[in-house]
Amino acid sequence: MRKDQEHGDEDLEPLVDTTEALKLHSKRTERAQKKQSLKARKPSRKQANILQLPVELALQIVVLLRPSDVLSLAQVDREHHYFIDSEEPRIAYAISSWRYDCLRRCFRLPVLMTDVDPAIHAALQHEERQELLAIHKKPYQHVQPPDAARICTCLTCVLRWSALCIAVDFAHWQDDLDNGEPIPMIPRGQQPVWNEARLSVNADKVWRALRRPLWHARVLEAHLASTVRSIRRHAVNRGNQRRRFAMNSAEAASGTDAFLELNGPPTLDFPFHRDAYYMLEAYLPNRSWNGDVGCWMYVPAEQHDADLQFVILWAQKRADREARETLERAGVKAGAWRIRDPRSPYDAPDNDLVTLHKGFQCLIRLEHLEILMLVSSGGNVKVASRETGFQSSSFESGTSTTETVT
Repeated sequence: MRKDQEHGDEDLEPLVDTTEALKLHSKRTERAQKKQSLKARKPSRKQANILQLPVELALQIVVLLRPSDVLSLAQVDREHHYFIDSEEPRIAYAISSWRYDCLRRCFRLPVLMTDVDPAIHAALQHEERQELLAIHKKPYQHVQPPDAARICTCLTCVLRWSALCIAVDFAHWQDDLDNGEPIPMIPRGQQPVWNEARLSVNADKVWRALRRPLWHARVLEAHLASTVRSIRRHAVNRGNQRRRFAMNSAEAASGTDAFLELNGPPTLDFPFHRDAYYMLEAYLPNRSWNGDVGCWMYVPAEQHDADLQFVILWAQKRADREARETLERAGVKAGAWRIRDPRSPYDAPDNDLVTLHKGFQCLIRLEHLEILMLVSSGGNVKVASRETGFQSSSFESGTSTTETVT
């Protein structure tokens, strides 16, 4: 029985698959098939890309955009981000040169401490000197105080920081000013949470401008827009008969600050409070009109270097003052001597006297200066000093000379 079954299975014919695709008669299917056939017959075209152009030609196209558009272009994909990031200094400089030639000289960037000579850091951050800048660093309600550990605190850099913070804050309140909505008032001595958050956001944008040139150009773009809106707002105010900048519709839509180079009202008024925003038309610090030449004169970028030289002189005078006070506390009265240090940038006053005993030896160690005074038995005095923590090309270490005062 079992053998018969096996023999019967061998006689069966092989199976044939007669499955066929169902014919689709749906109109939607017919439209999809027609669309696919047309797409297959259409010749394929590669999508054009600005990065396929030569680098110089691509740069000439990109620099015609606004800084905000360039930042948006950098977020398209990784290739665009790499291209703009690698050429950012050139792009930002080219855009600022032809769009914001006036604003870029009014709103220069403060110098980072990493770009300042480390030998001057101690003098810049000294408590006594920071107290001298209190009038420029007092906590305004609309400006966050600068961080002395991160940026240079010379007078020029402190004013640059404040100007950039005001430009960002002024741009934030433009909608309220256009709509006639009052800016929230802050009682004196109070710092609400919303204002702290606003100052933090403003300072963060300024820090971005310090790190990335395109963000600096973006701040200039925002301030130009604020200035245009402010001029328009004051132009329609018939009760405001003050002198203002002449601006037509074409200049307002050009996206450049060329009209601000023309003669106009002073732009140095510092808005100490947000209440000043209502009457503020064009805030362009660090420049003044020269009537003899007939043009605006701008504070040069080298002013920062000049301020650093003042800081060096201040540190040297402070070291000399501490040396005199230390010698006075020593109570030495035998013989009057005047110390003349060849490194000192100024003439010592007549009362700059030091009295020493014969055979006296004094070693004075200060924060930045070390003075060794030797008095021989014959009355000859030798004064040697050297810098310990403060060195600069303006001061050369060496041996001081003394003379007897008769």
